[in-house]
Amino acid sequence: MVQFKLNGQSVRSAAADTTPLLHVLAHDLHINGTKFGCGKAQCGACLVMVDGNPLKSCVAPLSSVAGRSVTTLAGMKEGGQPSRLQQAFIDEQAAQCGYCTSGMIIQAQALLDRNPHPTDAEVRSALDGNLCRCGAHNRIVRAVLRAAKEA
Repeated sequence: MVQFKLNGQSVRSAAADTTPLLHVLAHDLHINGTKFGCGKAQCGACLVMVDGNPLKSCVAPLSSVAGRSVTTLAGMKEGGQPSRLQQAFIDEQAAQCGYCTSGMIIQAQALLDRNPHPTDAEVRSALDGNLCRCGAHNRIVRAVLRAAKEA
């Protein structure tokens, strides 16, 4: 039995320790914002925050989050409302199909936590490992810069 915090709430999973965290989130805990993209830690769709750091949940074993704090896109809300970054994504229409959005926002939040006022180049570099097939990268970058400006 692995116990951890998920979006601020204590949860337990009886899944095998080697089960990918993404599988536990989606199938056992019914968290559907975090997406399965490639299953090889190459696209970023599966990103979650673990103790404030991005983690590719498609390859992370459940045991890696034992006793730790996991935050998904849903856990980023502030007072039941979208976070500043989430609202910037909405305002900039930075999601086209939306499949990559969760991972993009998680990665962008990690950047803003480290560097509250990044440059355009720093945002692009931070998001380099997140793939978007729709080609919304420019709007995504604008959304991150908007959130930073509004901080």
